Amino acid sequence: MTVKRLYETMYILRPDLPDQEADAAIAKYQDFLVQQESEDITIQHRGRRRLAYDIKGHREGIYIQVNYLATPKTIESLEKSMRLADDVIRYLTIKLEPEAIEESAEEIPDAESPLAEAEVVAAE
Repeated sequence: MTVKRLYETMYILRPDLPDQEADAAIAKYQDFLVQQESEDITIQHRGRRRLAYDIKGHREGIYIQVNYLATPKTIESLEKSMRLADDVIRYLTIKLEPEAIEESAEEIPDAESPLAEAEVVAAE
């Protein structure tokens, strides 16, 4: 049995795609992850943004972020389909460590914690 890990994939769609085609591309990759038995799929449409440099002749792109639980084999297949697709101009997948996620959540002080009160007093 292969262990599922937490991944984040950020991909950039061509800016000249109409909204319907962009939505179809997003749905295509979401359906792919569902077929590969990925879990906890969260999609965030980051919108159209200017690129830092030209990619395949484009100055802008449509950014999509996907967080999910999957196997490493699923990542290989997903990236292969993105590499062969004409609508994706760039993609990146990173493996998220559960410890790092928990630590970042602990760094945010609770409004009722003594630390938060001490910071307010120091600010006055």
